[in-house]
Amino acid sequence: MAETRHDGYISPLSTRYASAEMQAVFSDNFKFRAWRRLWISLAKAEMALGLPVTEEQIAEMEAHKDDVNYEVAEAREKEVRHDVMAHVYAFGKQCPNAEPIIHLGATSCYVGDNADVLALREASKIVLKKAAQVLRNLKAFSEKYRALPCLGYTHLQPAQLTTVGKRATLWMYELSSDIEELEHRLDKLLLLGSKGTTGTQASFLELFGGDHEKVKKLDRMIADDLGFPGTVAVSGQTYSRKVDANFLATLSGFAQSAYKFANDMRILQSFEELEEPFEAHQIGSSAMPYKRNPMRCERICALARYVIVDELNPALTAGTQWFERTLDDSANRRISTAEAFLAVDAILNIYMNVTSGIVVYDRVIDRRVREKLPFMATENILMKSVKAGGDRQALHERLRVHSHAAAAHVKLEGGKNDLLERIKADPAFPLGADEIDAVLDPALYVGRAPEQVDEFVSSVIDPILARYPDANLVGELNV
Repeated sequence: MAETRHDGYISPLSTRYASAEMQAVFSDNFKFRAWRRLWISLAKAEMALGLPVTEEQIAEMEAHKDDVNYEVAEAREKEVRHDVMAHVYAFGKQCPNAEPIIHLGATSCYVGDNADVLALREASKIVLKKAAQVLRNLKAFSEKYRALPCLGYTHLQPAQLTTVGKRATLWMYELSSDIEELEHRLDKLLLLGSKGTTGTQASFLELFGGDHEKVKKLDRMIADDLGFPGTVAVSGQTYSRKVDANFLATLSGFAQSAYKFANDMRILQSFEELEEPFEAHQIGSSAMPYKRNPMRCERICALARYVIVDELNPALTAGTQWFERTLDDSANRRISTAEAFLAVDAILNIYMNVTSGIVVYDRVIDRRVREKLPFMATENILMKSVKAGGDRQALHERLRVHSHAAAAHVKLEGGKNDLLERIKADPAFPLGADEIDAVLDPALYVGRAPEQVDEFVSSVIDPILARYPDANLVGELNV
């Protein structure tokens, strides 16, 4: 029976989660076209510095920089068991005049590591673009609900009130810090350059007849050609694997922030206060037709755990690089770095989707606030009563007794919160019923939450969004 795509393992990151845009960065086409771009950049710099490389050879390479002859390369790799030399051979078959100068003076990591740096740069740009869209969605949400009071929680127990919009600023704050951290990583990202087999540039020094300045200039010219501010100051054969560890730590930060948002949303959906988008024909449960499970936020949490754990891979790799290099990094890096970016891409796709259509049940939110508000109003009632001539200590004790009785009535008897009725009926309080009712406006208990939304958006979020023009991304889900 002929083998089909259903007979072998296929990564869900490709089939279910990550976007085609991010997958392209970690595709064969991106990698091997990058290799050819690097060989061309090397040849151009070598020609400019006086080595016997001609314009015709470079033009021949340019003509074939994108049409990778995979069949030739794959057949050659089976013979030589070396992917770089197989692609040098395949490129040479397409560029017979340039064949003698392809990869001149370089080692495998010249193309392998420098191409990885190119991938880090392009993948990070996608992450930043999508994360900015999440911020744009949350900004609109926080501004719309900047003043809508809701229960705040500490220890997952009702605490002082906040607002729905203020809570969204907490999600934005963490994501904005991730964006700034990734921007920092990109600003500091350098090419490996042309460092040779142990990082001494010995082969290039030989090519340039001992001219150190030309060897250094070669590095600078390649970096300029590929749009980087420079190359690493020193290296072994590879760039420091700390670079990968730093980038994956940053990606883990995105996962952590999304994880917190998604967990909050799952709890709020259980409270029936907020809800992630739910499509007209979506099925929440195979057994219970009425259910509206928060499957999108659950998926964010699942993928986030994967990324957070994956962060450990490059950290271990960085710590176990022997002297100038060892190859036990290679197989791990092919998987861990790519999958971290693919998983974060998937997380952000869902994050965009959810934040573009959060459903707010304001009446449920108000009902839940008013169930707890009498307890929160006791301090204001106490202050008003003292100003009206009451004894603070005696009234504090009366409030304590009434609060515990009302709580017992709710928890043990299933009754409604009757704390205010108990206070109104207690002659110890020198306030009329209207005066007590006046302290029950939820807006009195949200502090500076609405103003904090405005100030945070203008001082932190708007400057970030100004760096990322609105691409109107919607975060479509594959499945």
